[in-house]
Amino acid sequence: MKIAKNTVVTMDYTLTDEEGEILDSSNGGEPLVFLSGHGNIIAGLEAVLQGQAKGDKLDVTVKPEDAYGEYSSELVAKVPKAHIQADGEIAAGAHFQVDTPEGPMIYTVTHVDGDDVTLDGNHPLAGETLNFKVEVVDVREASEEEVTAGHIQSPESAH
Repeated sequence: MKIAKNTVVTMDYTLTDEEGEILDSSNGGEPLVFLSGHGNIIAGLEAVLQGQAKGDKLDVTVKPEDAYGEYSSELVAKVPKAHIQADGEIAAGAHFQVDTPEGPMIYTVTHVDGDDVTLDGNHPLAGETLNFKVEVVDVREASEEEVTAGHIQSPESAH
């Protein structure tokens, strides 16, 4: 069976940046399992996987526009610390959900300077070219429930 919309894909992968640094990997853990054609992985990787089959191995380079987008300085803002509701100290690296007109967004604190906090709404990999080494472990038809839900069903919820 080949990967197409409404198939469940199981794959092993290693993700590296342009310098070859490993950013994420399924090695030593569970493979990634996702419902194809429903936006559950980045568009650039999903597009290349279409038509692949169990046992296929490939190297995929995904440009920012097909991954997490270009870095946008418009998503960076300096706000007064008093405007942030937080339990405890606000420090660089902390994440906050912010309700925006476009819906909830996750912002990361990048800098704290006295009473001012710099927040960044870009995905941590925005602007990055991503390199994947992928092995397709399995491909199966999705169940009707999975297609309706738009994602795979966990083993616990399938019973």
